Amino acid sequence: MAKDVSNPGKRETDMPETTHGGRVYRPLADIVETGDGVQLMLEMPGVSRDDLDVTLEKRVLTIRGKVHPTAPDKLDLVHAEYGEGDYERSFSMSQDFDPDKIEASLSNGILTLTLPRAEAAKPKKIAVRAA
Repeated sequence: MAKDVSNPGKRETDMPETTHGGRVYRPLADIVETGDGVQLMLEMPGVSRDDLDVTLEKRVLTIRGKVHPTAPDKLDLVHAEYGEGDYERSFSMSQDFDPDKIEASLSNGILTLTLPRAEAAKPKKIAVRAA
């Protein structure tokens, strides 16, 4: 199973700042168990496919997304409730997953990662013979 290892117990406002002075947010995630493995869906509004970095190293799946700040043309911002910033989240992975078959897609600000189980980790059906 996937276990979240990115800054447990911290709020988005407690996250460290990046080298360019912006905030780093922990994207919200849904984890769904499927018949073949696990699917992770992370909210990453404002991140394009070219600004995504998904890596798996030593059983730690790390997702990073860069957001390019937007500013209204010819307007002075008086009040802001939407916080812009980059995204980062890590998950500790069990050995049940096949790292060569992980797939990722991005649509409408949602990053979907499909993590198929390794053949050795899939349940085996055992035939029962009559005695």
